[in-house]
Amino acid sequence: MRRLGTLALALSAGLALVACSNRTPQAGFLPDYSRLTAHQAPSGREVLSWVDPRWPRGRYIEVYLAPSRFYPAPTPTSRIPQATLEHISRYYDQALSAELGKVMTLVERPGPNTLVIRPAITRVSADTQGLRFYEWLPVTLVAAGVSSAAGIRDRDSQIATELLFESGTSGRVIAEAMFTGTGVPLDNDRQVMTVEHLKAVLDGWASDVRLAYAADYR
Repeated sequence: MRRLGTLALALSAGLALVACSNRTPQAGFLPDYSRLTAHQAPSGREVLSWVDPRWPRGRYIEVYLAPSRFYPAPTPTSRIPQATLEHISRYYDQALSAELGKVMTLVERPGPNTLVIRPAITRVSADTQGLRFYEWLPVTLVAAGVSSAAGIRDRDSQIATELLFESGTSGRVIAEAMFTGTGVPLDNDRQVMTVEHLKAVLDGWASDVRLAYAADYR
């Protein structure tokens, strides 16, 4: 009976970890989260998004990209220092510019035919990787907990973004989007995160924004 109880507790803990990892936090950057629904992005990853049905197809031939910002402002740590945060923001801007420049004209200020995109990075973290199924078993659960406490378990490099799309003339919000992603894992508690851990995620987001625009709203 005690063994069954321990197993049930371990499974419950594992399921709770899975549930927490799938929850998408709302940072407060977007004006209305209630209208977001889940969609499949061109890459196949999930995106929460909303597009105004009155989007004027074919109007926006230019794009103004506001510099990405962190929202809320993060506190640098020894694992994710200020230099890394700055590199992440700069690389995200470059990725968006490179992708959208393939289908639109990049401009330095909004105009009548301009789509304004305001990106925010709403999460950057290095969380301990969730337990794999075999680690939920009672004997290995203890070992997994010890390795986590000792700082030798791999760490997931995680990041999230929220994007606001506005009309260049009126400033009216015409679309919203939320992405989350997991980059290259950090080896342990001591490894410092760099932009290299997240480049593939940032490139993927930028590509999805470009492909979605080209397919449905150009």
